[in-house]
Parts: sequence; C-alpha cells; structure tokens
Amino acid sequence: MNSHEIDYKIIGDDIQLVEIELDPHETVIAEAGAMLYMEEGIAFETKLGDGSSPGQSFMSKLFSAGSRLLTGESIFMTHFTNQGLGKRKVSFAAPYPGKIIPINLKEIGSRLIVQKDGFLCAALGTKVSIHLNKRLGAGLIGGEGFILQKLEGDGKAFIHAGGTVIEKTLNNETLRIDTGCIVAYEPQIDFNIETSGNLKSMVFGGEGLFLATMHGTGKVWLQSMPIRKLIQRLSPLGGNARKESRSILGNFLEG
Repeated sequence: MNSHEIDYKIIGDDIQLVEIELDPHETVIAEAGAMLYMEEGIAFETKLGDGSSPGQSFMSKLFSAGSRLLTGESIFMTHFTNQGLGKRKVSFAAPYPGKIIPINLKEIGSRLIVQKDGFLCAALGTKVSIHLNKRLGAGLIGGEGFILQKLEGDGKAFIHAGGTVIEKTLNNETLRIDTGCIVAYEPQIDFNIETSGNLKSMVFGGEGLFLATMHGTGKVWLQSMPIRKLIQRLSPLGGNARKESRSILGNFLEG
C-alpha cells in the first residue's frame, strides 16, 4: 500500500508539535493520546494496527497489533481522516519536552529502526512493527531495549526525542554513544555494546559501565536528553549526589 502524501509544519522550539495538513480523504495514523487539536471535518477512529494492509484478516491484525505490547505501546492506533471538502489540519504533540523529527521513509530506503517509544505519527500506509535486536546483550544492557520499533513505507513519518536532536551520517565508520541516547537508525547500521573503559573509568567516570556503538554506512539520530536522564536529574537524589560520591571515591583511589 502506497502511503498518503501529507503536508506538515513543525511548531515550537523546545516543546514541539507537528501540524499535519490533510487533503480530502487523506489519513494520518498516530499513537493513542498523541492528538493535540483537529479542525472541523477531521474524523478519527481507533483501530487495531496501522492499516497498512487493508486485506489482512482480523486474526492477522490482532497478532500484529498484539506484538506492539512488547514495546510497551497500545495495541490500538488512531486514524485521523479528512472527511471535509477542503484541506483540514490535525496536530500531534510529543509526551515529553524535546524535538520532533520528520523523516521521508522513501528517501532512506523505506525502513527505519526507532526506539520503542519514539514513534509519534505517520502517513497512512506506513507499517509499524517490532524489531528484535539481534544482539541480546546490546538490547538488555544498552538502554535502547531488546525490542525496538520498525517503520516501513514510502511516506512521511514523525518521531520524537528528548532534548536536542543530532543527525549523524556514518561512512563505514564507528560512533560510540552514551547508552539511551539513540533515537533511530537505518537498519544496515550495526548496533552493539562495549565497555566504557578500565574499571576506574567505568565506576567513577560518570559515563556508565557501557557505551553503545554504531558501525557502518547510513544515518543515525541521537537525543541529548533521554527521558530516563531527565527523571534522574529531577529525582531528590539526582545527579549532584552521584557526582559528589564519585568524586570522593575517585580522590580516595588517587590516594
């Protein structure tokens, strides 16, 4: 199924939303609860799955939608369709502060791997499924999770990230990244985990025990403030307490 061709506008700076403009009979799919506002003429319906395979049987739809539970998402997605005579707008907001990344799937080989809570909305025709990380250790330790999301199609998709977004293009190169900071990457990129250094650096360096590594040729999208880091900083015993304890123990080892 070819994806609908939708127009859009990103609104805001640090806490963004995406406004989608739909022609008559065009549809955009979104995670349940992501809608911020919609104009008169937009009708919405909650359905099993993404609607990318109209001829799919009910059991196939149920199995496909049920697999999304493994990523922590709802088995239902909301379909917003312009049933008016002219152009109508509907907007979607991310669940936490950060940026919204518009991606034309057709321009990157029609496939994209996304962190499990990164998908926001997409043109109808986009297939949203799960992606199992081939390396169990990378998934369990790396902060991105063993089960990720895979987007497939030839239309526009929108993902959200915490903080500032950095887009890196690798040319048979390796990039070492703080775990949890990977938002999305092209599927030909190899994702793995390695230790962050010697024992002292691992325990007292503040970078954690492991780093994520991305190797290959293609694009990688990173986020400067993963939601888990934001929660840690806002906790009563946040970053300052941990920094002080590492400094004291580090000075002791320097002896």
